[in-house]
Amino acid sequence: MNLLQQSRKIATTLILILVLTITTACGSGTVTQADRTIAPQIGSDVAYAELQRGNTPTGQSFGDWVVQTSKGLVKDAYVRDNNKLGVVISSQVRPNEVRTLAKSLVQGFQRNFPDKHLTVLVYGPDKKLILTTEYDRASNQIQYS
Repeated sequence: MNLLQQSRKIATTLILILVLTITTACGSGTVTQADRTIAPQIGSDVAYAELQRGNTPTGQSFGDWVVQTSKGLVKDAYVRDNNKLGVVISSQVRPNEVRTLAKSLVQGFQRNFPDKHLTVLVYGPDKKLILTTEYDRASNQIQYS
């Protein structure tokens, strides 16, 4: 690896750390104790968009990025445990494009979460599971079911 490539990787890593530090530091500044006497109501009255996009800060960022960069193809996304991505596609995605979209999501997911066995769950606009895509890191293969 030549010096230019190595310095580019180091610069990219430093920029990523800086961005993650700034976005984490710029979050809400006050933490308040939740009222534990009132149980949260999760049901039909809670909008679907109110759910978290990730259960880790990195997963949350990746879920946000997927929705923002999908140009309307992905209505919602969530990341769990940095190895499972679920996406709700819009009606703009044709049935013959679902597998291609899933493959692209696996590739992007793998770049952001390397060295992991990954699963991408694709849900239709009605939020019913239509495709499960698994990436096996050891064999570098993608399987669809």
